[in-house]
Amino acid sequence: MLAPLTATPATAAQVRTPHRFVDDDCPPHDLDSALTSRLDKAIEKVRRQAGIPGVVAGLWLPGKGSYVRATGIADKASGAPMNTNVFVRIGSETKTFTVTALLELVDDGRLGLDDPISDYVHHVPNGSRITLRHLAEMRSGLFPYTDDADFQHDLLSDPKRAFTPQQVLAYGFKHKNTFAPGTQFQYSNTNLTLLGLVIERVSGHRLADFLEKRVLRPAHLSDTLLPNRSEFPQPHPRGYTNQTLSGEVADSTDWNPSWAWAAGGMISDLHDLHRWARIVATGTLLRPQTQAQRLKTLPTGHPGTSYGLGIFDSGGWIGHNGSIPGYETVTVYLPSQRATLVLMINTDITYQGQETSSLLARAITEIVTPDNVYDRAAPTQ
Repeated sequence: MLAPLTATPATAAQVRTPHRFVDDDCPPHDLDSALTSRLDKAIEKVRRQAGIPGVVAGLWLPGKGSYVRATGIADKASGAPMNTNVFVRIGSETKTFTVTALLELVDDGRLGLDDPISDYVHHVPNGSRITLRHLAEMRSGLFPYTDDADFQHDLLSDPKRAFTPQQVLAYGFKHKNTFAPGTQFQYSNTNLTLLGLVIERVSGHRLADFLEKRVLRPAHLSDTLLPNRSEFPQPHPRGYTNQTLSGEVADSTDWNPSWAWAAGGMISDLHDLHRWARIVATGTLLRPQTQAQRLKTLPTGHPGTSYGLGIFDSGGWIGHNGSIPGYETVTVYLPSQRATLVLMINTDITYQGQETSSLLARAITEIVTPDNVYDRAAPTQ
């Protein structure tokens, strides 16, 4: 049995006082008017071109100032404007929290990154050769359960149903492993779901409770949580997706994210993601040698982007993005300039095959850090 910790998972009031976005490294004022105008125009161009309903953007540049804006709408039905004080589902940014919890257990001496997953979870295909490190760096070779046709049908035919970690893993374990452990990179939620089970097995507590005590509270992230089912603190924008059985656009705001769990189920806001960007990139909660292992990135096959332990480096920006039906996020930190970028949008519908959050991050970084462009486009021949 998993014991709950005494801490209560973070929740939020229905009405909130807007945050003051303070950054000790940044002057307490906006960026200069010319730069602000360029950013306004770039974000609005991408938003309209890609059909993004609403955008929340936060950019903090030490020595220059900050840029915190919301544009577009939070609700297509009412036309309510997007604002900077909303909660969103952060999708795969959850991986940075889960892996931080895992690495804290490494620091505690309770597990090792080179332990095989079979020591903790039974019946994992080739589990005796797949290590916790392989799982965290997306090099296990385990089939991604989200690519399984039966899983996709079962989720989209009843998107409010609850899944257990064991249920979603079963969809992936039906398939042969795609390569030998450690030989390739393949992004897979199967890996992080297994790490969530490892954290629960070793700590003896529910993942949500362990994250609250060991990660969220020490990082002072009072508006970040891993929900039990489909609960969603207010205020939040409506989310829109075309990941439906018909391919038609649907409102996915109240879909149950339990299928994503340790790989993508969390909720946060701009204020907390701003804090988290630097914490996770600099290793505030970990021993320096453990953080160094996290940041040892390997090629992904995508030019300019490499992946470490639940974290990536894209053009020098360190962090993660997130995508879940209805929402996308980007939270990254640029150590060379101590700069932070956070984006939150209320759709996951792609534009010309690209995630629209990446298009926004690319457009912003092309302006403010031209030597460090996020997800830089491949040069045309």
